[in-house]
Amino acid sequence: MNTKFQNKYRIPSARLKNWDYGNNGAYFITICTSDREHFFGEIVLVNDENEMQLNEIGKLTDQFWAEIPQHFPFVELGNYVIMPNHIHGILIIDKKNVNESNTVVKTLHCNVSTNNTDIVIINETMSKISPKRGTISTIIRSYKSVVTKNAHFIHADFEWQARFHDHIIRDSESFERIQNYIETNPELWKEDKFYN
Repeated sequence: MNTKFQNKYRIPSARLKNWDYGNNGAYFITICTSDREHFFGEIVLVNDENEMQLNEIGKLTDQFWAEIPQHFPFVELGNYVIMPNHIHGILIIDKKNVNESNTVVKTLHCNVSTNNTDIVIINETMSKISPKRGTISTIIRSYKSVVTKNAHFIHADFEWQARFHDHIIRDSESFERIQNYIETNPELWKEDKFYN
């Protein structure tokens, strides 16, 4: 196995060390488009209020976010908003009453090789670097993948930023503050750090 570039170009993870991102809890997620390009629509003034007007890709982005619980039955959605160049949303993982063996969602392509040893090495390597089933990373990876696949039929250059931001919501006060932030995001667009 070639180890020439192993970890040389690896960017340190922004994830909280020693936290299992498959644990029950509420997670505030932000996903941006590549270069913060406005792929999802625009903020327009309607009756003296800012309102997000979704274009075709924005509508797909909204639809697929709303469908996350259909593919991951242990996930509930909190507030979410599609903005011109990013999405904010709360994902609530609750695995208490869900049999995880029934929630398998295939997100990786098979690696094909004619040598069984190669297959074992590839599978071991992939299991070390791939997101674990039932985690926030798996959910977001799957979501980004389906949006990208469908967005490419509309705009061939559509791309997500490589990573996403997450924040573990630790109490009800924080949950309510973030829910409110998401809800009012279009109103405060010009003050948003993603505005460009």
